[in-house]
Amino acid sequence: MHLKDELMPKYAGLIYNGFWWTPERKMLQAAIDASQESVTGEVKLKLYKGGVRTVGRSSPYSLYSKKLVGFDEAGGYNQADAEGFIKLNALRLRIMAERDKKQGKNE
Repeated sequence: MHLKDELMPKYAGLIYNGFWWTPERKMLQAAIDASQESVTGEVKLKLYKGGVRTVGRSSPYSLYSKKLVGFDEAGGYNQADAEGFIKLNALRLRIMAERDKKQGKNE
């Protein structure tokens, strides 16, 4: 979602400035298309006095599972897992820092 929020203004800017046929716009379009490959389903809306509310949604490819929504044992979440995730996520940053140190970069 955060990446989408960053890319959409760039995409809109390219279109607004007339760069529809450029490689940059086509590259962003390919990323958008790839992100939407599994997007399908139904959305139920309620219309009332000019307003719109989403009252239901379903998809055969939904990642949502009622069995996994809780942070308890039934949800499959173990707080001890967070430590490994944090270390794994930071691994690339430690490797980059070591590389930069070898190259004499001090950013």
